Amino acid sequence: MATLASIEPSASDYAPGEWEQRVDLAAAYRLVAMYGWDDLIFTHLSARVPGPEHHFLINPYDMMFEEITASSLVKIDVNGNPVGKAEHPVNPAGFTIHSALHMAREDAGAVMHLHTPYGQAVSAMEFGLLPHTQTAMIAGHDVAYHDYEGIATDLDERERLVADLGPTKHAMILRNHGTLTVGETVGACFVRLYFLERACEAQVHMLSAGRENLNNPPQGVEEKVAGQSNPKGLGMLAQALAWPALKRKLDRHNPGYDS
Repeated sequence: MATLASIEPSASDYAPGEWEQRVDLAAAYRLVAMYGWDDLIFTHLSARVPGPEHHFLINPYDMMFEEITASSLVKIDVNGNPVGKAEHPVNPAGFTIHSALHMAREDAGAVMHLHTPYGQAVSAMEFGLLPHTQTAMIAGHDVAYHDYEGIATDLDERERLVADLGPTKHAMILRNHGTLTVGETVGACFVRLYFLERACEAQVHMLSAGRENLNNPPQGVEEKVAGQSNPKGLGMLAQALAWPALKRKLDRHNPGYDS
């Protein structure tokens, strides 16, 4: 039976703030697995390491999301290459999307990208995310779109990703591909991803009844909800309340991510 190396790290083994970032990102990976959003070992969640070096944390390419720990995350540079000794392989091509957004947006402390069936389904719909549920209205006003260009290995796609997300949006539907969010913190990024994924799931279910049978929200309500769920407020709510609760949930169901 394959086993993972046992490591007993501590915060003192890392640069200031890095261990805390590692713990949060490892928690996010395991929560993605818990919610059934993972795609074997594929897709990525990344987080910026505090400091001026422009280093980032990403998943080891040979581990399932449910088994990732803080110490197993790999530190990489802007090109996706490991910084220092790496005990696990990484997928540099998988960091193409992430590196573009991390480098372009100072507030992109974390970037998360998924290939869920619901997210892919909505990404393939010409009309995108519909404002027919409260969750979709909360998420939708903060969503940008990026056309599919093939598997994201071409570095010149990065400038178009940045341009499509723009300076203020925090979520993106990658056409014919999946979903993506950015956040100042891992917690804020994850909660935005949760709202986007839930909105996509609801849309797939509601469209099974036929689009002609949908109840359109009253005029002006979509704009009202946008004002009630501004990105800054949602990020603060996520970090202060939802993220600690999610980590407690994880402690009950899949502890050990903070090792």
